[in-house]
Amino acid sequence: MGVHTAKGVLKLCDELKVRSVRLQFSDILGVTKNVAIPVQQVEKALDGQLLFDGSSIHGFVRIEESDMLLRADPATFAMFPWRGDAKGGTTARLICDVLNPDGTPFAGCPRTVLKRVVAEAREMGYTMYAGPEAEFFLFHLDEDGRPTTRTHDQGSYFDLSPVDLGEDARQDMVLALQEMGFDIEGSHHEVAPAQHEIDFRYEEALMTADNILTFKVVVRTIAKQHGLHATFMPKPVYGIAGSGMHVHQSLFRGGQNAFYDPDAPNQLSRVCLNYVAGLLRHARGFTAVTNPLVNSYKRLVPGYEAPVNVAWSERNRSPLIRIPARRGLSTRCELRSPDPSCNPYLALAVMLKAGLQGVRENLEPPPPVERNVYAMTEEERRELGIQSLPRTLDEALDELEKDEVIREALGQHVFEYFVNAKRIEAEVHRTQVHKWELDQYLAVF
Repeated sequence: MGVHTAKGVLKLCDELKVRSVRLQFSDILGVTKNVAIPVQQVEKALDGQLLFDGSSIHGFVRIEESDMLLRADPATFAMFPWRGDAKGGTTARLICDVLNPDGTPFAGCPRTVLKRVVAEAREMGYTMYAGPEAEFFLFHLDEDGRPTTRTHDQGSYFDLSPVDLGEDARQDMVLALQEMGFDIEGSHHEVAPAQHEIDFRYEEALMTADNILTFKVVVRTIAKQHGLHATFMPKPVYGIAGSGMHVHQSLFRGGQNAFYDPDAPNQLSRVCLNYVAGLLRHARGFTAVTNPLVNSYKRLVPGYEAPVNVAWSERNRSPLIRIPARRGLSTRCELRSPDPSCNPYLALAVMLKAGLQGVRENLEPPPPVERNVYAMTEEERRELGIQSLPRTLDEALDELEKDEVIREALGQHVFEYFVNAKRIEAEVHRTQVHKWELDQYLAVF
């Protein structure tokens, strides 16, 4: 997406007849928040002078400290392709950082968390590039307009019409994303009925996180226009594949891919191996962030292509980390555990922090596993030292609390609020009576 200055944004607003601007930011749990302002207020927003009530946003501040500021990032200016009014006016979008009342960065702003780890990488001489593969389901709405898990779609991986009934919706999503400046690399039907994937070009970490935020808004909006509901819930339907968000990652130094070494075995540099080792060491610690819902752990089970084993490979897709075959500038590692319900800023921050720690400590990864890990016995995995990812949100939170590196990536404010909110979620789920229990026990006992 094009980089704009504050002056350039004001000029564009005038040229494009912008009447209102939606200021977007993320709360700690990854929910996109919107504040609509008339175009006359844009200069104030770009200046970081726009007040809002922080106590109304989960995990920000208490009611007695409610005043907070938004500062719009001019580089994120984009036009919504579907908005307009009778007078020919249009609506634009800017993504914001959240500031304290004195104008300093707010520790609870997820975008600030990622910026802090990106700055750490910069101090080490590196820039992180990331490319997500976000999957989602398209379901029908009921008579009252509420989401269901019903679908007439019987398509499967890479299928085209006529069985793929979401094709038209997905095509419109691609067009809308392109109008907003996305470089789309591909879109296709995924493994499960009604499941789709749209891939966009890798970018620097902060832009990628901004893009994921925008991507979700666009996908949901266009789905609604087609009378469908788009969900990024990791496992909406039992017995079929869930939705993941594989994240391709690499470090660049001065325009060169630091993961590529033409003279090394398999052309993977020490930096690449160190980074992979860091991801593996901290995988159990960052899983609560990359897979933040009770439902996330219904996806992380054997048998549906989702990784459950902390291992890496250059060929097969069963371990947690895969090294795609491309080399040169395209050398990268693919972390396959995250799902699209995560907060993209926090998820990229903890992944980058884990990888950088591996580089800093010159960590050596274990040997790559070229066998199908799913087909191994538990004893075979134990002999190879292959751990499993956490099996529940509670277990993942336990691991997060023990991992000082990942806690440091989040910062104390975000860590405390995130864990507290997620413990409540896990406890509410634990104490509910679910339909499965009624089906299983009500008539028997």
